[in-house]
Amino acid sequence: MARILLLHSMYGLRPAVHQAADRLRAAGHEVHVPDLYDGRVVDTPEAGIEIKDEIGRDELLRRAVTAAAPLTGDGGLVYAGFSLGGSIAQNLALADDKAAGLLLMHGTSDMADDASTEIPVQLHVADPDTWEPVDWLNAWYLRMRNAGADVEVFRYRGAGHLFTDPDLPDYDADAAERAWTTALAFLDSL
Repeated sequence: MARILLLHSMYGLRPAVHQAADRLRAAGHEVHVPDLYDGRVVDTPEAGIEIKDEIGRDELLRRAVTAAAPLTGDGGLVYAGFSLGGSIAQNLALADDKAAGLLLMHGTSDMADDASTEIPVQLHVADPDTWEPVDWLNAWYLRMRNAGADVEVFRYRGAGHLFTDPDLPDYDADAAERAWTTALAFLDSL
């Protein structure tokens, strides 16, 4: 069983995040889903970017650190997130020398250049993805490997950016099911 901090995307703490948490709990994991947006949920990327920019990157990171603090311990925490939440999760995982793993759904962070970690990392991303272009992902992969992470990348051809959210136009049922099956196996291996 893994203890997981699951962070939402720029859309906020949508029903799909709760559904994902329930799926992980049903598999035997302990899952915590903080609301970094104070209850605000949106339906468009533009509205999500507006909230993200209003709150600010540093404040979002502070809120995530506050949510993670009581969960960190001897067993190590698995950091996970969707898109923006994945970016924040990566930052937290690379700063936590006791992190047990990093599960990224649809998003990465530029933080890795000065990091040193041996955590297992799994990324699930659309192919192509306008938010995570191929050149960016190749550079990200190299930075994470250079940091010492054990990285697996799974690309889903033809899927939209947030392909695991059934309430968004990006949703791809087949890709979502493949991603969750692979992610659950990853979490079981930690």
